[in-house]
Amino acid sequence: MTTTTVSPAPLTDPALLTDPATHAEGDPHAVWAWMRAHAPVHRQPATELPAFWSLTRHEDIRAVYQDGATFSSARGVLLRGAARGDDPGGGLTLALTDAPRHRKLRNLMADWFNTRAVRALNGHIRSATRAVLDRAFAHGTCDFATDIAGRLSLSVIARIIGVPERDHEDLYRWTDEAFEAHTSLLAHPRIVEYFTELLFLRMEEPTDDLVSALVHGTVDGELLTEEEAVLNCENLIGATENGRLALIGGMQAFLEHPGQWQRLAADRSLLPGAVEEILRWTSSATHSMRVAARPCEIRGERIEEGDRVVLWLPSANRDESVFEDPYRFDISRRPNRHIALAAGEHFCIGSTLARAEMSVLFSELLDSTSRIEQTGPVRRLRSIAVNGPERLPVRIVPR
Repeated sequence: MTTTTVSPAPLTDPALLTDPATHAEGDPHAVWAWMRAHAPVHRQPATELPAFWSLTRHEDIRAVYQDGATFSSARGVLLRGAARGDDPGGGLTLALTDAPRHRKLRNLMADWFNTRAVRALNGHIRSATRAVLDRAFAHGTCDFATDIAGRLSLSVIARIIGVPERDHEDLYRWTDEAFEAHTSLLAHPRIVEYFTELLFLRMEEPTDDLVSALVHGTVDGELLTEEEAVLNCENLIGATENGRLALIGGMQAFLEHPGQWQRLAADRSLLPGAVEEILRWTSSATHSMRVAARPCEIRGERIEEGDRVVLWLPSANRDESVFEDPYRFDISRRPNRHIALAAGEHFCIGSTLARAEMSVLFSELLDSTSRIEQTGPVRRLRSIAVNGPERLPVRIVPR
């Protein structure tokens, strides 16, 4: 196939996407818009990162998600420096397994994240939300990122996993330290130590929680190893970073678009649509990666076995061919076929839970506050893996 190469302007160079500063201080959406128009399947040569293909269009990204036989998750789902090699968790965790093992591992966890389980958890989500808001009211000003979204997300997933409430504060502090340092939770020795101790406790005294399911459940007739169980707990805790970024980004979107907040206050039936628009608008997972398990073609470009393929989710969710006026935040957007929570067999297991947390938090804010105002500059994350506000200082005035 003969292709015409169009040189990008300096501010739309695809190489910018691998620089964390672009996502913190630059304009990655300008890069993605240029790529959708001129290079939707783009080969990025090796640097300290291995060479990879970038996909920026909704149709292509969705197709990769839905073809797990061709595009494998087992070698890692995030770009890593070439010197670090493949993700050591490959084949061990829900995120880093392919069918059929992925499906079997998912079945061990599914009962804690399905609609019935989330409905049963609704009371806890609401009480946890009121607790973080009461704390914010008492202080007058707070950081929405850490004091509200972070605490709420951690409280909910910790309850599902089976972390006793007396330990929530310690776990929150450790995970916040890891998120702040932009390192894996496994790099924090206390987190690994804590979950190892919890696993051994549940081996002796199982309860109705996810840790017990991981310890006593089997895949192909075999118990999970200690490493597998700990890594899956770490992955679930780590996934709360995406959830809290969606909550923070949603609040920022409402602060920047007060008319949409007023619409929601006047018509609560808009809340489900508002949640979907927040997910699309924030797209807190910046990229997801797959490795080609066999040769294939995407838009005439030859992808070889072993090639890395990077899916830029915020770009897919601003694709002009799918979303009308995609750079408008509109809580009544219909249809809204975003893929912020992935698609196919790796569709986010916590999707129902994430939507429930957003629904409860924003409905409680509408019920209990008379005014929410930003009190300082937003600081965005310096990361190519996740995106959104790292700090969002606000004043929340109760009714």
